[in-house]
Amino acid sequence: MRKLLFGVLLVAALVGVAAYLGAFDRVTESRVERALTDAGVSPQMAECMAPKMVDRLTLPQLRKLERLGPEEGEYAVPLSGREALARLERVDDAEALKVLVRAGGSCAFETLL
Repeated sequence: MRKLLFGVLLVAALVGVAAYLGAFDRVTESRVERALTDAGVSPQMAECMAPKMVDRLTLPQLRKLERLGPEEGEYAVPLSGREALARLERVDDAEALKVLVRAGGSCAFETLL
């Protein structure tokens, strides 16, 4: 009986550690693509960017990137540099923005070729 209890506690501890380290926070490619299109990225560009971003983002980072979407009174796509910068500041995660910009630049370059 003690061995069984010890085994259950060990498994529970391992699952707890894995959850704490983010092992269950998998971000799906379709969710990244949907978040990008909701933020005003064209469907073709979002389809290109999502695979480049999915392995580099955690679920909390994706939630922060969802802040790029338009708020009440804003257009779907920013019409000025000031509005675009305001949306970027809402994200408040430099690493997530770095992943976004790299993926966007890469896909824009691929489109030009």
